[in-house]
Amino acid sequence: MTGRPFLPYGRQDIDETDIAAVAEALRSDFLTTGPRVEAFETEFAAAVGAPFAVACSNGTAALHLAMLALDVGPGDRVAVPSVTFLATANCARFVGAEVIFTDVDPATGLMTPDTLRDALDQASPGPLKAVLPVHLRGDAADLPGLSRVAR
Repeated sequence: MTGRPFLPYGRQDIDETDIAAVAEALRSDFLTTGPRVEAFETEFAAAVGAPFAVACSNGTAALHLAMLALDVGPGDRVAVPSVTFLATANCARFVGAEVIFTDVDPATGLMTPDTLRDALDQASPGPLKAVLPVHLRGDAADLPGLSRVAR
């Protein structure tokens, strides 16, 4: 280390109630399924106004399921930002879709309507099936603007 303070990518916020909830789950009869998962899915669906929700083991699995639910497959194109976790692009490749990487705004690291438009202008022609913007460091991508370009 050079003596400079370390700038972490992110910090978790875990308190004693979180630790107690994990310990309670570990002591229960159900570790990966069961009533806690069902309750979480039901509460999450209600919180976001969805008819149902499915808990996944990780974000990669969730993105893969999203591609399947959207019927993304071979011949489709999916746009992802160039600053992202690999899972964002891999979920499209898992189902056979082509990945279009977009530049990001240098100040925010986010895909923007302009960077999406530029990437689509330069990419091979074909149907754009999905756009997977990534919110970064607590900054949210311009979802309405990206939606307008995607349509």
